[in-house]
Amino acid sequence: MSKVVAQSLSPSPTRDSVPFFDRREAMEMAGVGVAASPTLGHLLKVVGDMRKEVTGDETPVHQVVEMRENEMEPRSLPFVLSFSNLTYSVKVRRKMTWPSLFQGRNAATAADPVAGETFFSRTKVLLNNISGEARDGEIMAVMGASGSGKSTLIDALANRMAKESLQGTVTLNGEQLESSLLKVISAYVMQDDLLFPMLTVEETLMFAAEFRLPRTLSKSKKKMRVQALIDQLGLRNAAKTVIGDEGHRGVSGGERRRVSIGTDIIHDPILLFLDEPTSGLDSTSAYMVVKVLQRIAQSGSMVIMSIHQPSYRILGLLDKMIFLSRGHTVYSGSPSNLPLFFSDFGHPIPDNENRTEFALDLIRELEGSPGGTKSLVEFNKTWQTKNSGNPNSETTTFMSTNGLSLKEAISASISRGKLVPGATNDATSTSLVPTFANPSWIEMAVLSNRSFRNSRRMPEIFGVRLGAVLVTGFILATMFWHLDNSPKGVQERLGFFAFAMSTTFYTCADALPVFLQERYIFMRETAYNAYRRSSYVLSHSLVALPSLLFLSLTFSAITFWAVGLDGGSSGFFFYFLIIFASFWAGSSFVTFLSGVVPHVMLGYTIVVAILAYFLLFSGFFITRDRIPPYWIWFHYLSLVKYPYEAVLQNEFQDPTKCFVRGVQIFDNTPLAAVPLALKEKLLNGFSSSLGMKITSTTCVTTGTDILHQEGVTDLSKWDCLWITIAWGFFFRILFYFSLLLGSKNKRR
Repeated sequence: MSKVVAQSLSPSPTRDSVPFFDRREAMEMAGVGVAASPTLGHLLKVVGDMRKEVTGDETPVHQVVEMRENEMEPRSLPFVLSFSNLTYSVKVRRKMTWPSLFQGRNAATAADPVAGETFFSRTKVLLNNISGEARDGEIMAVMGASGSGKSTLIDALANRMAKESLQGTVTLNGEQLESSLLKVISAYVMQDDLLFPMLTVEETLMFAAEFRLPRTLSKSKKKMRVQALIDQLGLRNAAKTVIGDEGHRGVSGGERRRVSIGTDIIHDPILLFLDEPTSGLDSTSAYMVVKVLQRIAQSGSMVIMSIHQPSYRILGLLDKMIFLSRGHTVYSGSPSNLPLFFSDFGHPIPDNENRTEFALDLIRELEGSPGGTKSLVEFNKTWQTKNSGNPNSETTTFMSTNGLSLKEAISASISRGKLVPGATNDATSTSLVPTFANPSWIEMAVLSNRSFRNSRRMPEIFGVRLGAVLVTGFILATMFWHLDNSPKGVQERLGFFAFAMSTTFYTCADALPVFLQERYIFMRETAYNAYRRSSYVLSHSLVALPSLLFLSLTFSAITFWAVGLDGGSSGFFFYFLIIFASFWAGSSFVTFLSGVVPHVMLGYTIVVAILAYFLLFSGFFITRDRIPPYWIWFHYLSLVKYPYEAVLQNEFQDPTKCFVRGVQIFDNTPLAAVPLALKEKLLNGFSSSLGMKITSTTCVTTGTDILHQEGVTDLSKWDCLWITIAWGFFFRILFYFSLLLGSKNKRR
């Protein structure tokens, strides 16, 4: 049994048709031995050459057809997606006006009385009893003016709405679709192109293949799949070009849109949903995008998309259309029936006018009339009922067409090459396709590889952070150069430690925009099980460690010996560890906030404010014993507290090292300016009063005394280190739950 890539024969005059060719003859034309097994590259070249000869278009199509000895025509895959009585409404705040306040609620709701309305809110119906069906091998387009409910209907069919919010039923081959199964057999292309700008087209599709194709497929087969998809999407000339963004020149808008589609169809899904795939494109680019979608549909997929206003050429590629007006269906059927429909309605379409433009203009005109589109909605119901007896009618039921169960249809689709990610053709299995294509460790490896590649091509991000650490370390090293062991030196050491520890947290604020830029890419990829959220969190953490390690070593090396800190090599090692732990905790904290806060500026405001509070309650400005009881809880929540106390203990842990001797007790007091002889006389007076000899060289305050003065007595320096590291893990766990709860990507 061999597979060849061929164009589905279509009776429609609007479709490009390519004659079916003999496999042996085609192989001879390509110079491939008949006995040899042809490669995918040979097959694509054969189809491209023949297609270019016939149509002038060398881009191969995606139709995969099984050839048997006595079977020469491609068989359609038996899938029917039916939806009936879909209704969806939302609560909107009512605009308060003086007439409504004086006349009361009845006057405010008289024009549109809906159950559940209140004086302050009203119910807006976005979908109102929408019904229809879509079949494999066809493109169904949902059209209407802005606000008509196109995207809402696509979301309803793609299970992107909470079950309690949507009324009606959506079935595939007569069976209710489970959310987990739908995620595996379908794909959703959002209106915005959510791609990494510094990856090339080929790399973007290759990473998608790594996520969606199983590890049982070899690397070479995945590359073959990507290369075939590049040809299918017509992206061969742009394969090595970066996607680009506002600051980096890349591919065109139409090519970017096709790449977005490619990332979601890499696993050859059965259902493909698209929200305005031609939005923002010129006529030619839009036509090329829909042409690609036609080829995807002909491969045995079901394509359902919303589109605003298709051109005449695009209209010839569509199989079914649904026109919506303020949540109501005003037409459902084939594009070829549009002239008859509007002619029966009493508004015939002129021969020289685009059908869809005429229909949309008429719908807008009716929406502005007193009766709205109610007459057109009622006429559509009557017209559909009248034509339901037609064997070619769009309302032919699923059972009369094929009658295959969902499991049988999926099994048949898998046997024909669909659902690449680890699918099995065992129809008796309880799960035909796995929830995820790969285990977690492969997902983590691919995510880490992609992150490193992005970082390597945008070195300015790490460069700015390294520059901030270098500048801060240099300033601190020169400001606190070789501090002595006097009382002033002790005070300066305390100030250095407080500023240094808080700086490590502030320099982590650059982690905030990293995830905010990836948020919607993450939501798109995880919405349909490209990888696990836990894999993303673990990969995100592992990728951050090398840069944090380098920054910690740099800061420690610049400041430790320049300031003259105590402890030697062992003291430096612990100082480096606590700096590294601080970077880790700060990066985790900011990463967690990026999963909660939706905007960069708001996030920076929150980060700066909270870190300022952490420093305030760290114990530097006011010791723990002096903090009011009602604020003591914030002291123990302060991220700065633990590394600050750790470096204090690392510096002042030697009980034999003296920091205040004899006359130095008068430093930082008004008596500091008196002559030395007078200070010695005062010490003699203290000695006689205290009953102990105190000279100018007597040690009055050791490092242990300073720790007691600062209230650093309840935890050891190693305890502070482990707690700081634990804070980092805690915020990473919170980051995971924020992704789990905040990235459902479903309407309520």
